[in-house]
Amino acid sequence: MSGLRSDRWFAGDDEVAVLHRVALPARGSGGGPVIGIADTTSDLNPCNAPLAGLMVAAARGIRAAGGIPVRFPVMSLGEDLMKPTAMLYRNLAAMQIEEQVRSNPIDGLVVTGGCDKTVAAGLLGAASADVPALLLLSGRARWGTDLWRALEERRAGRLDDDAWHELEACLTCAGPGTCTTMGTASTLALLTEVLGLCLPGSTGLAGAGPAAAQLAERTGARVVAMVEAGTRPADVVTQAALDNALRALAAVGGSTNAVIHLAALAGRLGLDGSLAHADALWRDVPLLADVEPCGRYLAAALPEAGGVPTLLAALAGLAGLAGRTAGPGVDLTALAGDGLPWRQHVALAPAPSTDGVLRTAAHPVAPAPTMVALTGSLAPDGCVLKVAAASPDLLQHTGPALVLDDYEDMRARLDDPDLAVDDDVVLVVRGIGPVGAPGMPEWGMAPIPAPLVRRGVRDVVRVSDGRMSGTSFGTVALHVAPEAQVGGPLAHVRDGDPIRLDVPARRLDLLVDPAELARRAETWQPATAADLRGWPLLYRQHVGQAPTGADLDVLAAPRPEQRVRVEPTVGRS
Repeated sequence: MSGLRSDRWFAGDDEVAVLHRVALPARGSGGGPVIGIADTTSDLNPCNAPLAGLMVAAARGIRAAGGIPVRFPVMSLGEDLMKPTAMLYRNLAAMQIEEQVRSNPIDGLVVTGGCDKTVAAGLLGAASADVPALLLLSGRARWGTDLWRALEERRAGRLDDDAWHELEACLTCAGPGTCTTMGTASTLALLTEVLGLCLPGSTGLAGAGPAAAQLAERTGARVVAMVEAGTRPADVVTQAALDNALRALAAVGGSTNAVIHLAALAGRLGLDGSLAHADALWRDVPLLADVEPCGRYLAAALPEAGGVPTLLAALAGLAGLAGRTAGPGVDLTALAGDGLPWRQHVALAPAPSTDGVLRTAAHPVAPAPTMVALTGSLAPDGCVLKVAAASPDLLQHTGPALVLDDYEDMRARLDDPDLAVDDDVVLVVRGIGPVGAPGMPEWGMAPIPAPLVRRGVRDVVRVSDGRMSGTSFGTVALHVAPEAQVGGPLAHVRDGDPIRLDVPARRLDLLVDPAELARRAETWQPATAADLRGWPLLYRQHVGQAPTGADLDVLAAPRPEQRVRVEPTVGRS
């Protein structure tokens, strides 16, 4: 194998090349390509625990294919423990991957990921590192439960202390691996497979067991082959592949967080991941996966139902339905992670069913759209609402605002049994956008106010510049941009202001006279955070808004034809 990137370190007879060969003797003695294994395991992140064994299998596959595996650490982003949110560190972890590759003799990458932000960071880091790469996913836990619905039952007084403690014990016994509902981790696993950045069959696979180990071994071998062929992420993640992922996201009722991650990936590769483009793709896509939180089954049911190939077959069936306006349902010429076009996998896949886990386009779980992008006077640059998880009777709604400015304020006021609140209230949770928190935590799905819960209310309209967990549900307009912290209209909402949500019209409006809003803006001051330092401070200074993926301004790429590959100058260190 010739022309390896790592030759810049190891070829030659000068003292620098000698030192490099001494530092990595396996490569120095004329071995094959150096394949980096980005290790995101941590005792603080149980979702990624299965990766410890899977990396051993991946290394075995690399060696068998003639490569040299080298492991390096990457920050592990577990949502369970990181505060205020793992999202604050997604860009940092992506930079770690990119800079490890830039500064070291690495020819290809196996990027590990599990808990959702490690997968998102892996996608971004692999795209920017610009060497052949695949992701290796930790896989799902054995089973799971719907914590958020159980929480609402407890707040309503229908789940006592014993049942609540039993639930905790059950969650503990689920074992390592990611959530088994279509939360952000499962959503990103599925989308990574659709994008062609992990091997087919990765979605829904249990993290422990021989099947996962075999897939890991094949992943290592495949990256060696990709190095030989010169196949880089930009060759795989084309506009067609990105559009397939956006359609698949809507078809499975996936996490709204994925909208941000796909927009960031598009920004890294010079593709169109805008909200307007996404909404055009979503308009005719119904819910085709009967998976929680929008359906009945868990992610564990997806492999037996045919997985991603069967889902893509169902999406392809949309093209034949009358009355469609958004073009073909899916582009099957896009490449899977094994290098084959998806049409070959779809041809061998089980057909979607009329009443199973993965449905035909003519027999969906729920009608289109499952996800929408909204604009209006309250969200001039857009926001996202997951229709599949919303209440149909609230999709056109006008009500008075109840404004909540931080997490402690939100929990204290909404749990107050004496809170004066109407049934038609619109909860506004602000100051939790990319700049505001900073990091955009998952506080957008504010709890239903305690007095309403006692009256039997199970959903209200919520509006936020933050995010919500992919396992959450409700009529929630998220990622409102511009966010409150940078002076967006959300910053000027006051208690009692009427807000109108009109999903069919794709509108979210603040029904306050513009002159009055201008007066409020004159006296508005952003919240201060004098104690910020280090990474949070740098993040806040450089992060963009949600519609562009909440990426850093120094990381977005120009158009593909303008990209300049930056390689290190190898010399005496």
